[in-house]
Amino acid sequence: MNHEEYMKTALELAKKGTGFVNPNPMVGAVIVKDGRIIGKGFHRKYGELHAERNAFADCNEDCNGADIYVTLEPCCHHGKTPPCTGIIIEKNIKRVFIGSSDPNPRVAGKGVKILREHGIEVIEGVLKEECDGLNEIFFHYITTGKPFVTMKYAMTADGKIACYTGLSKWITGEKARQHVHEERLRHSAVMVGIGTVIADNPMLDCRLENGRNPLRIICDTNLKTPFESNIVKTSDNIPTVIATCSNDTEKISVYENFGCRIMQVGKKDGHVDLCELVRRLGDEKIDSILLEGGGELNYSALKSGIVNKVQAYIAPKIFGGRDAKTAVSGLGVPCPDDAYMLENIEIKRIGEDILIESMVK
Repeated sequence: MNHEEYMKTALELAKKGTGFVNPNPMVGAVIVKDGRIIGKGFHRKYGELHAERNAFADCNEDCNGADIYVTLEPCCHHGKTPPCTGIIIEKNIKRVFIGSSDPNPRVAGKGVKILREHGIEVIEGVLKEECDGLNEIFFHYITTGKPFVTMKYAMTADGKIACYTGLSKWITGEKARQHVHEERLRHSAVMVGIGTVIADNPMLDCRLENGRNPLRIICDTNLKTPFESNIVKTSDNIPTVIATCSNDTEKISVYENFGCRIMQVGKKDGHVDLCELVRRLGDEKIDSILLEGGGELNYSALKSGIVNKVQAYIAPKIFGGRDAKTAVSGLGVPCPDDAYMLENIEIKRIGEDILIESMVK
């Protein structure tokens, strides 16, 4: 195996931490000696040992003179766990191969510097693009303090997210819907508007085996979420936040008795101030949000500037209908030059459907 193949192994290990390490990064590590992998590890859960320490714990051989491949620059500060640079030095590792540099100000090159000061050769940028892509959420959150917001929607080939009757189940196939549950696992929270709650009565849970439910956030300006909705009835088991501008204390107490948490935020353009909401969620270590709302919330989110990424699932079918709902509604832009521009486009086939992923410029 060559350097890139060892790093690919570390990347596959890192992915096993998906959904359980937030707001920390996903990291994988592989220890190699005499052309053999002698230790593997990944960051399993927030607050637990980092990938490097798990790799050394997995190793039953002398690591003296070995190489270690790590998808992210080793940490060099005391947090919930000791610094990983310390154990790399202690184990007499000869060379460290790194995929991504860590933008965390507490690390940001300091880990590499410490290793080199102790005579360890450091090779940076191995499969950098793949390693960076793995932790797009962490990189955004650690540098801005705000959640990484992915706007997701499923639509037909003619751009409809529901029939003119309002019915929408199901636009995409089973494999695409499975992929959405994987995204719910990857993100810390899922967010919809009151319109989606009333129209679809969703659960917004993660139905993967051994998965984890995301925090559910409902944008409900005037506090109209039905008490009999699935969201409210299951809020004692699945963490749920209702973001509202309402001061109706009697209603608020009913939601709280069900188990919902009411977050009162300011109003902007007649709706919940999304910028304030996202900022406050970031302060609570919510590093990512999967936005699964309807056209009105999607437009408000784009207009407010909180959207980082767009995931458009496109099904090979046509609904038609002048009044059928579209993925982004609202007022819209007045002219083509004012469009919300997308870049870094990736196209994937998922079963019978197509997924187009892009970053918002």
